Order: sequence, then structure tokens, then C-alpha cells
Amino acid sequence: MSDPTFRAAVIGLGRMGSTFDDEIKQGGQFFMPYCHAPTYAASPHTELVAGADPHAEQGEIFANRWGLDQNSIYADYRQMLETEKPDFVSLCTTARLRAQIMIDAINAGVKAIWAEKPFTLSLAEADEVIDLASRKNVAIAVNCSRRYNVFFTEARRMVEDGELGEILQITAYAQCNLSHNGSHAIDTMRYLAGGDVEWVFGEMESDEKAAADEDLMGNGYMVFDNGVRGFLRGTPTGAAPWEFDLIGAEGRIRSLAQGMETQYYRWVPGGLRGRGLPARAPFPLPTTIPSMGLAVIDDLVHCIDTGNQPRCSALDGRKALEIAIALRESHRRGGIRVNLPLADRSLQILSSGIAQDAVPARIRRLRSQ
Repeated sequence: MSDPTFRAAVIGLGRMGSTFDDEIKQGGQFFMPYCHAPTYAASPHTELVAGADPHAEQGEIFANRWGLDQNSIYADYRQMLETEKPDFVSLCTTARLRAQIMIDAINAGVKAIWAEKPFTLSLAEADEVIDLASRKNVAIAVNCSRRYNVFFTEARRMVEDGELGEILQITAYAQCNLSHNGSHAIDTMRYLAGGDVEWVFGEMESDEKAAADEDLMGNGYMVFDNGVRGFLRGTPTGAAPWEFDLIGAEGRIRSLAQGMETQYYRWVPGGLRGRGLPARAPFPLPTTIPSMGLAVIDDLVHCIDTGNQPRCSALDGRKALEIAIALRESHRRGGIRVNLPLADRSLQILSSGIAQDAVPARIRRLRSQ
């Protein structure tokens, strides 16, 4: 087994890197600790030793919040990697820089990376990072966090154990830009469907948006290799905010109202001519609600020990991006079927998260006060 304590550092010291958990007052889709610094501080496997951010305000807030000496805060992440030699690194920067920082971290000798989504901006960047990580035996977990939410992992267990019968359809209602928060929606669909997408049709919010590389909203139809059909509504969803509907021949699971309610249906005797009826049954609640962040760390430690891929791996992050791009390409090409994988690896979506990224949103707010 590996040493139980790994040196951990965060690159990008904003909300997801540090203080997002301080904003959360209810559960639903979040179980604490959730974001990066509080997870490292809480995990028995890690010691939070450093942070890096070019913005001094962010570094000062991070050091004060987590009890670090200012000498442990670096303006240049490369200096931090060289000086601190962390085992775990979190990537919470703008997606514009994420691929290069991951490459630098891998070459610096880290054992594991916990990266925010989207994984990269382009497929070529994703390919380069994944190839290097594979050659250097570095585990990369992508923070498409529903894979670490106990209600979704229980639904996946029910799929794997056959409790829902043959899976027929997964539908997601998630108003989102397809790359930025769409990463969550598409990855959750793949996770619950238990298969991989072979081809898609896509409809974007407009021809003009589809013609550019900027992030955009859209709807999609996905055909999985195990026969499942997927429907994504990424345009406005009204009274169905971030909901997932998983339908099997023998059962159905619905995650409603941004994860605040989980419903389970199964067949019972009765109905027209005795053909049976789907009736609501208690969802099999877990005995404990584990932290989503700690589940990521446990997963990465297991990967270091075994060489396995994380539950949400770099491969999964790349596939979420590739599906989003394929949906847009379908619209660009007149609504035709687009097969995966995509041959043109230069294709990209400029995640909406990179807008105005020269100065982080929190610093813009602080400076405007």
C-alpha cells in the first residue's frame, strides 16, 4: 500500500480551489467537503502544503483560510512544483491553461491530478495529456462530480446488478453550455447508461452559435453501444432544473430538482388486464452519505496503488468534450448523424468558463467594491 499521507497542492485558488464549500447551505447534489482545498485538509491521505495563483489577492485569501504560510503561496505554479514537489495537484484554473499545466505537473513527477472540467478546450490537447499521463503512470480524475455523489453511485450499482432490467433510455434536463457545465450532464448520462456513445444528432441554439467555437447551449440525441438511447435538453428547461431520468425495462430512477429528490419506480401487479403497473418504491438509501471530495481522494489513492483508472478519468473527460463537439458538428453539417470518435482532433469548444479569465471573477468583484 502507498504511504497514507501525500503532499497536496492547489493551482488556481478561487472558489472551486478553495472557498466554494463555504457557500453551500443545503445538500442535494453537494456533500461536504466537496471542493479541493477543504477536501485535502480533511482527508487522512493528504496534507495541504501549497497553492499557486498569479493573483496575490487569491493567494492571500487561500493562505488565511487554510492556515498556510505565505511562503507556501506561489505566483508561478512551475516554481511551486519544483520547490514543493507535491504528490497530488488540483487544477482549478481557467480551462484555457489547464492542458499545459497538466503536462507540466506530469513532467514534474506528480502521482495524481484532480482536474476541474471541462478537461481541455480541444481534442488534440486532451489526446496529448492522456498520452503523457499514460506513459508516466499518472492518475487523473476529472471533477464531473456526480460520479462521486452517493445517490448516483447507488443508481449505477442498481444498473450493474440488473435491478432496473435492460436499460432503455437516459434523459437529462440541464440548461447549460455544452462544454462548461454540459460536461456534468453528458458525463452523468454516460455513467448511468453504462455504455458509450457511438453516434449523435445535435441541434444548437442557433446557426450563428454553431458556426463559431464559443461554448453554446444545445439539445442532442445519443446512441450508445449497449442499445441505450440518450436525450439531452441543454436549452432552457423551465421547471426541470438539472434532472435525470433513467428508464429500464424493470425499473426507473429519477433525480429531480438539482438532486434534492430521488425517485425509484418498479413494476407491481395490477393495471389494465393485469399487465402490471409502475409504482413508486423507496429508493435504497445508503447507510452513510460520504463526502464527494473525499471519495475522489480515496479513488485516486486506490489508482496509485493499483494502476486502475479513476471513476471519472481523463478518458471520461475527453469523451464528454468529444460528445459536445459532435453535437455541435451535427448542427453545423445540416443536422446529420455524426459518428464517434471524431477524426478531426483540432476541433474545440472555447468553454464559457474562460470568459474574462485574465482576472478571476472573485477578484473582479473584490476590486469593484
